[in-house]
Amino acid sequence: MLPLLRQELECFFAGLSFYTRIPTPAWVKYKPENLNKSRKYLALIGVFVGSVGALVLLSLSFVLPSSVSILLSMVATVYITGAFHEDGFADSCDGFGGGWEKAQVLSIMKDSRMGSYGVVGLLLLFGLKFLVLWELFQVNLSLVLITLVLAHAVSRLMASVVMQYFAYVSHIETSKSHQVASLRLSNKNMLLSALPIFIILAFSLDWRYFVALLMSLLVAGVLGQYFKKRIGGYTGDCLGAVQQVTEVGFCVMVLMLAN
Repeated sequence: MLPLLRQELECFFAGLSFYTRIPTPAWVKYKPENLNKSRKYLALIGVFVGSVGALVLLSLSFVLPSSVSILLSMVATVYITGAFHEDGFADSCDGFGGGWEKAQVLSIMKDSRMGSYGVVGLLLLFGLKFLVLWELFQVNLSLVLITLVLAHAVSRLMASVVMQYFAYVSHIETSKSHQVASLRLSNKNMLLSALPIFIILAFSLDWRYFVALLMSLLVAGVLGQYFKKRIGGYTGDCLGAVQQVTEVGFCVMVLMLAN
């Protein structure tokens, strides 16, 4: 049991250090296969990131206006992830906005420079995220806190869903994401990866979160089909776009059902 637990912890920390700025503990040795297997912990990593944002929001709401608290909680989640997913979203906006053929789209997404589509996309994304969280805060503080945690967890699970059911099309030799995209999980592990979300849903007993989860699945499927149509599958940047879009989409759906 202990060797198995250690192996799973190594997989979790490998994923946590890859998707966030949190360093790997000294006792965890780097193994490429652990990074691959860490996919099953994406939702749990999302719970961690969302909890950081929720804790910052809750703490600052006692001493600062709600608008400032929300903005600083967004800063906290961006900082702790190193804008990992936001960068992918911006690259996807540039690639699909400025490219026509597959090779052109992939070439633009590989360019480290940000174009006008990426800048506009990020501005609209952050603006929408801030406004939705602010509106949820006006409804109920606990509602915005739980929504924030679930949105980060569900959106990362949706990126895993796209990895599970669509093909990876980026160049393996130049990709930073191939180690986590080259493995398809078993159905059992896919269900287990969603366990943190199911636990939160069970304790919240709020039907709005269930509806938002179903909506996120639909959006992830639509995005996956769009990527497949345009470039034959997904890239690491596409996964960042899936995470960001479904994160905001989850919050928007909860807000719609809260009014």
